Amino acid sequence: MVGIVLVSHSEKIAQGIRDLSMQMASPETKILAAGGLPGGKIGTDFQRILDAIQEADQGDGVVVLMDLGSAIMSTETALDFLDEDLRKRVVLADAPIVEGAISCSVAASIGCSLEEVKAAAEESRGVKKF
Repeated sequence: MVGIVLVSHSEKIAQGIRDLSMQMASPETKILAAGGLPGGKIGTDFQRILDAIQEADQGDGVVVLMDLGSAIMSTETALDFLDEDLRKRVVLADAPIVEGAISCSVAASIGCSLEEVKAAAEESRGVKKF
């Protein structure tokens, strides 16, 4: 099953999106929150992201969703520290973090492939909000 990592500048936001996504996914779906800095500070920590990616991987790959610009930079830094085999199975989704997380959580929980899970997240960009 494809794992999912949610990277936010806020630990509470990442955890909240994870909680919401888990309501839509099967209990076996690995969704990890990697938000904030130690001490509850706002920011991103490449080590938290790295650890979350490693934990989320079950062999089928990991889709990572990020909230803002420096979250992307921190995630890219974390990717540099992964072993080559895992690095090949990690993709970054260009998607809104809330809508994307819910969409890809459902896709992962029904057994979609890595690319299908990423596509589900990215297709959420077109969801009408009102």
